[in-house]
Amino acid sequence: MKKIILFLMFSCILTAQKTEYIKLNQSIKDKFSRVKSLTLIDNRTEKDLGTVTYKKENVQLKFENEDLKKYVEGWFANDNKTKGNNNDIVLLLEEIRIDDFKNTGLANAKVKISSFINRNGKYYFINRYNSTVDFNSKLTPNIPRVISVAIETIFSTLIKDSYSHIALSTPIAESDLHNYEEIVGKNIKYLTVPELTNGVYKDFRSFSLQKPEEGYYVDKNKKGKVIGIKNREDLLLSAEYVFGYVEDGKAYRLTPVGFLEMQKDDKGYYVVSSRLELFPPQNVNNGVMIGVMMGGIVGGMIGAALDSGKAARDKPENLSNIYIDPLTGEYIFTK
Repeated sequence: MKKIILFLMFSCILTAQKTEYIKLNQSIKDKFSRVKSLTLIDNRTEKDLGTVTYKKENVQLKFENEDLKKYVEGWFANDNKTKGNNNDIVLLLEEIRIDDFKNTGLANAKVKISSFINRNGKYYFINRYNSTVDFNSKLTPNIPRVISVAIETIFSTLIKDSYSHIALSTPIAESDLHNYEEIVGKNIKYLTVPELTNGVYKDFRSFSLQKPEEGYYVDKNKKGKVIGIKNREDLLLSAEYVFGYVEDGKAYRLTPVGFLEMQKDDKGYYVVSSRLELFPPQNVNNGVMIGVMMGGIVGGMIGAALDSGKAARDKPENLSNIYIDPLTGEYIFTK
C-alpha cells in the first residue's frame, strides 16, 4: 500500500509540473525567394531543454513539436510558398540548455546553432549563434515566456540572416560537420597569420581577411588617446562603419566603452569587459540583444564611444575575459 501511495504522489508531482512551449511563429519569409530548401540537423547530445522557476513552481521548457527537424522545416515551408531555384540552407543545432539558479532569481539559456549552404554535397559555413542569454526575475515578469521568445528569436534571426549572408569558401564534407570550426578556422587569415596587418577595419569580415581599408587612419589627441577614425579628407568616420584597428600588430575593437584591445590566449581572442559594458541596459532587451549579437554592434550603440575618454567603465570586479567567436566576430557569453 505504501508503494502505491508513493507512486501516486510521485505521479501527481510530475503531472503538476507546468510546461512552457516554444512556438516557432515569427516570420522567416525569404522576401526575394532565393532559398530552395531549409534542413535541420539536430546534433544535440541532450534533448531535454531544462526547467526554470516561476512563481515558486518548476516550469519545463519544450518545443511545441519535439520532432524539431519536422517542426523547423515545416516552419520554413509554411512561410515560403514560393521558393528559389537554388541555395539549400542547412541548420546545425548543437546545443540548447536552460539553467535555473535556485534562490537567485537568475536563469540563462545557452544556444549553439550554425547555418551552412549545401552545394553539391559540400557544406559552406554562413553564420551562427553561440552564446548565452541571461534573465533576471526581478526585471523579467515571466521568465519562462521570455526565454521561449528569446529562443524563437535566435532561430528566426539566424535563418533570415542566412538567406543573404556571404558564406565562407572552405568546403566541408557532411561527415566532417561535427568538426566544422577547426576545418574553417584553418583557412581564416587573422587566426593563422604570424602578425596582424596594421590599419583600420570597417567590419569583422575585412579584419578576418586581414584587408585594412585604404586611406583611413586612427586620430589621436595630444595625450595619445584615440578619438576617432578619419579618412583621407580628414572626415570622421561614423561608428557604424568601424570595427577596429591594428597598430604595432595589436588589434583594438570599438565597443560602447571605447577601443578595447583584443588580447589572445590559448582559447582565442578576447576583450576584458562585461555584458553590461558591451550591451548597455538602455539599448538592450532580449530581442534587440540577440539581433545585435548576431549582426554586429550597430552604430547607435557605440557612437559616443569614439571619444573613448568619456566612456564609463563597469566596476573592475565585474570585468572578465569575453571571448570572440572566431568565425563570426561576435561575443561569446558563457553566463
